[in-house]
Amino acid sequence: MDEKTRTELEAAAFRGLVAHLQKRTDVQNIDLMNLAGFCRNCLSKWYAAAARERNVPLTDEEARIAVYGMPYSEWKAKHQKEATPSSRRPSRTPSPCTPRSAATCRRSKGSLSLSRLRERERPAFRRTGR
Repeated sequence: MDEKTRTELEAAAFRGLVAHLQKRTDVQNIDLMNLAGFCRNCLSKWYAAAARERNVPLTDEEARIAVYGMPYSEWKAKHQKEATPSSRRPSRTPSPCTPRSAATCRRSKGSLSLSRLRERERPAFRRTGR
């Protein structure tokens, strides 16, 4: 698969994920974080970091609107519920959506730039032979 097609497919998959999360407002960010290791905030921060890597002007709030489909404060007021004690993430485990800098996200085993993360994931796409 050529690079352009791969990028188009990844972009389509991202748009599908964002649309799905915008429809599934019943799914709380804390539950996403506990089950999948990322949440809507992570996606918006990765989106903003990708824009900064490419010198595209985009505020954090604009990135949140792109992911949430509305201002974060509005989404929070409409859809966010109080976290239960059992769903709260242990404080000793860092959130992967807490950026260390404009182009990195914190991981439990260190920090990866978005480009390094993409390079890491890219071989998985090539192994499928499609």
